[in-house]
Amino acid sequence: MSSDGLEELKEALPPLAVSRMQSLRLNEGVATLVLDSTGLDGLERDRLEVAVKDALRGAADVAEVRVAMMGEKRQRRLIAVGSGKGGVGKSTLSANLAVALTRAGRKVGLVDADIYGPSQARLLSTEDARPQATADKKLLPLQSEWGVPVLSMAHLVKPGQAIAWRGPMAGNALSQLIDADWGDAEILIVDLPPGTGDVQLTMLQRFKPAGAVIVSTPQDLALMDAVRAMGLFEQGEVPVVGIVENMAGYECPHCGEVSDPFGAGGAEAAAKSMGHAFLGRIPLDLEIRLSSDSGKPLAAGDGPQAEAFAAIARRLLTWVDNQSSGERSGAGV
Repeated sequence: MSSDGLEELKEALPPLAVSRMQSLRLNEGVATLVLDSTGLDGLERDRLEVAVKDALRGAADVAEVRVAMMGEKRQRRLIAVGSGKGGVGKSTLSANLAVALTRAGRKVGLVDADIYGPSQARLLSTEDARPQATADKKLLPLQSEWGVPVLSMAHLVKPGQAIAWRGPMAGNALSQLIDADWGDAEILIVDLPPGTGDVQLTMLQRFKPAGAVIVSTPQDLALMDAVRAMGLFEQGEVPVVGIVENMAGYECPHCGEVSDPFGAGGAEAAAKSMGHAFLGRIPLDLEIRLSSDSGKPLAAGDGPQAEAFAAIARRLLTWVDNQSSGERSGAGV
């Protein structure tokens, strides 16, 4: 068919089809249109296909219309949540961040990579559950009440059992958790153990996260360790998404006065000095501690604490989406 004839067919198409058209051809009365269906749900895809067929069915020389939808396969991104030392609230942030991302409409899984001190089973109230396996022996993550599938060593050992494994065994356990059947999850939040040991090295060598979120309290000692954690990711060529300042300010429930037992602004200042983004701060709050102990993440609610986690999730998603856009642009060069 001549180019003029194809232009006539194109002009007959609805605007959405034109904007998503990858190819159009007519051969022996069969019009074949390939569309990019990225981001469209099932109903939107069906409506677009019907609209295209209705538009072309009456066109000259067209006896049959075939529509092929080519959806972009989403790449699953691992986002490591790390810290230089323990006790800074990294696991609490990981759980609430996963819930906040899910509430933002993303498909998110949570990997508890703290092999020796797992806590995500408690934080998402799945302690009594045990995972099943697929036919090819992949673990099936456990569905939490808040829509976040999760896997932890706490799901694989007896409650309270100490895990005394050497590095290779811990690395294999991490692989088993990350290589599980995560279904359509597009983001995996990986709650790393504190420090820069075997599990972190295994993560960098075998899985290489798309980015790392660093958690620190405001005081200088925690920041020194956070800098070491950032150094490890940078050596492994994993971009640091940004820094979160946890336990930042305590509001007295009786008088309302805010005090700073761990200092104030240290993580934000450190982020600025090192050229990294500051993702936000989470207060030292009794409700966060109580909700964590009870397995009910505050990010699932609507209070100020939930908004603090949601704000960090939005900044992370902006980073993830920018990375995705950059990769798509680069692929077309």
